[in-house]
Amino acid sequence: MIWYDYYYLILVVPALLISLIAQANVKKAYSSMAKIQNAKRLTGEEAAKRVLRFYNINNVQVHMTQGKLTDHYDPRSNVIRLSPEVFSGTSIASVGIACHEAGHAAQHAQSYAPIKMRNAVLPVANLGSSVGFTVAILGYFMGLDILVSVGVILFAAVVLFQLITLPVEFNASSRALKVIGETDMLYDEEIPKAKKVLRAAALTYVASLLVSVMSLVRLILRTNRRR
Repeated sequence: MIWYDYYYLILVVPALLISLIAQANVKKAYSSMAKIQNAKRLTGEEAAKRVLRFYNINNVQVHMTQGKLTDHYDPRSNVIRLSPEVFSGTSIASVGIACHEAGHAAQHAQSYAPIKMRNAVLPVANLGSSVGFTVAILGYFMGLDILVSVGVILFAAVVLFQLITLPVEFNASSRALKVIGETDMLYDEEIPKAKKVLRAAALTYVASLLVSVMSLVRLILRTNRRR
C-alpha cells in the first residue's frame, strides 16, 4: 500500500515519543523548582539584570510577556521577555530561566560564533521547515530527481539549524550558572536545583533534533525507494 509509511513508524514515531517525554520532563522539573523559593528572594527580573551587568551590557531591557514558559531573548529589539511567573517570581526556577535568557543576550553582545552561524542558516531553515518535505515528495511522485534533491537539501537545513542550536542553548545555560555562582545569586545548595531545570530544558532541544534527523532519514529513504 503506497500510503503506508513504515519509515515513519520505525524512525519518526519513537523519536516523537522521546520528544514528548523530554517535554514532560522539563514541565515536571519546572513545576518542582517553581515551588522552591530562593533564599534571597531574588526575582527573575533582578536575576536577568545581574547577568547583564556582569557582562557590561547596557542596551538590553527586561520586560514581562504573557504566557507560561514563553521566556526568550529578542535580539531585534534587545529585549529579554520573561513570563509573569519568571519575571516576578522568586523561585529557583525563575532565577535559572531568567539567567539563561540573559545568557543569550551575552552571546549576541560578544558575537558568539554559533549564534552567527545559526542566524545565517535561519532563512533557509524556515523555508525548509515549511516546504522542504513537500517539495521532495512532490519530486518523488513526479519522477523529478532535481526537485527531490532540492527538497532534501531544504529539509537538511532544518536539521543543521537545530544542530547549531544545541551549543547555543548549552552555552547560555553555562553562562547563567557561571554568573549565578560568581555573584552569589543562589546559595551553593540551590545551584544544583537551578541546573536541573536548565538541563531538562536543554534535553528538549536534543529531542527535537532527534525528531528532525529521523524525519530527514525517512525522507531520504522514501525518495530513494523509487530512484
